[in-house]
Amino acid sequence: MRNFNQIHVGQDARTELHDLLGLTGAEISVNNLPAGACVPFVHAHKQNEEIYVILAGRGRAVIDGETAELTAGDWIRIAPAAKRQFFAAADSGISYACIQVKADSLEAYTADDAEIFQ
Repeated sequence: MRNFNQIHVGQDARTELHDLLGLTGAEISVNNLPAGACVPFVHAHKQNEEIYVILAGRGRAVIDGETAELTAGDWIRIAPAAKRQFFAAADSGISYACIQVKADSLEAYTADDAEIFQ
């Protein structure tokens, strides 16, 4: 059995990678909003934090009533209970990836979770 899965993501409005990659510890989505568009709802989570990376374009997130301006290269982490909504700029679309993981679940990372083979 292969120890990896690979796919190519196009420019669809939203692509969820959980099933496509067989993810077992996270949900990841790739999202594209055209200029002037927004996610049509405000949402929060029960137990999952979200980490967003802005891949291209500009926009903003409104999180618990506070506005965070977003541009390509920005990363933002949002706690589960925070109410959030994303908007593309009026003159620019925005592309971003969202990584969703259970809050406080990370037990080891980087070198602490690595096994080196030589």
